[in-house]
Amino acid sequence: MKFDLNEEQSDVRAIVRRFTEQEITPYASQWDEQQYFPRPLYQKMAELGLLGITTPASYGGLELDRLSCALIYEELARGDMGTVVGLGVHNMVAGSLARFGTEEQKQQWLAQLAAGELFGAFSLSEAHAGSDAASLQCRVVRQGDEYHITGTKMWVTSGGEADLYLLMARSGEDTGAHGISCFIVEKGRPGFSFGKIERKMGLHSSTTRELIFTDCVLPVTNRIGEEGRGFKIALAALDGGRVNVGAIAVGVAQAAFDTACTYMQERMQFGKAIGTFQGLQFMLADMAMKIEAARLLVYEAAYKMDMDQQATMYAAMAKCFATDMAMEVTTNAVQILGGAGYVQDYPVERYMRDIKVAQIFEGTNQIQRIVIARALLGQLRS
Repeated sequence: MKFDLNEEQSDVRAIVRRFTEQEITPYASQWDEQQYFPRPLYQKMAELGLLGITTPASYGGLELDRLSCALIYEELARGDMGTVVGLGVHNMVAGSLARFGTEEQKQQWLAQLAAGELFGAFSLSEAHAGSDAASLQCRVVRQGDEYHITGTKMWVTSGGEADLYLLMARSGEDTGAHGISCFIVEKGRPGFSFGKIERKMGLHSSTTRELIFTDCVLPVTNRIGEEGRGFKIALAALDGGRVNVGAIAVGVAQAAFDTACTYMQERMQFGKAIGTFQGLQFMLADMAMKIEAARLLVYEAAYKMDMDQQATMYAAMAKCFATDMAMEVTTNAVQILGGAGYVQDYPVERYMRDIKVAQIFEGTNQIQRIVIARALLGQLRS
């Protein structure tokens, strides 16, 4: 497949690259150091339409193809991974609502999400339900026209900052995936509170927090899709999310590569630039090859989603390969910079800390390999 960008895609990439250079890159280190969630930045992104990139135009979104979305996430990640992860999760919520919500639900929430008036978060994992997400225990009980929610959720990106939470909870007696339903829960609803803020290795500009539900009451109209079909909604969102994470990984790796490449041309040792040393040249060449391979794999997965082809295996491949690649590239960038790479004077140590979690969230890379193997052997779950 050829991935020559059309005029619209080229324009989108140029606009987002310029936005990143002006609004994100100069402040990313400060946000990381202060562990600051830059909420005003998301409003600026909303003004560009980035909070509704897959949202239908009739609800104020850009309705972009998946390849354009990958370009956006890649460019933003070159500035700061934490903020683009929050954006990706927000668009997962908007995308799920656009695909599975009723017209009334779309009218109520979708346009506000696209405009940045509401910010979204996605909640699937629990303390004992990570890779085995279908074993979640947060429970909802229906009483007439209401649902009562009790339980906790973990590892929620933008927890406490978001206004709407796409929640997966058990609504039936079935202990597997078929007993899970999907709901929208608004911040401030009685019985809904927030637990501890996680102290993380990286992604300091992104808040990760526990959600606590103590007999939180929701109207039936807050359920997304049919009862017991929530896990399918979650899996559908994760396919797109994995392509997004792959694109983010490519962006972070590219930023690390660019820093290392510049440093190799400027740093002098033994009377010459370190870029003249063959050992480091080989490291740089390997980094460039792997970045390009990951980029093309991400683009292929995005293309298959755009063509409505079966993309689950390709999304898993893109996420797995790109994030493993980015972990290697950022680590090598630190190595090339030596002591300078280990301190905060250069951003490569932040890139390395941030990207590690990409091998874990949206399904660990070990889980991705299971998904890929099942697809290859014709065992992919329906």
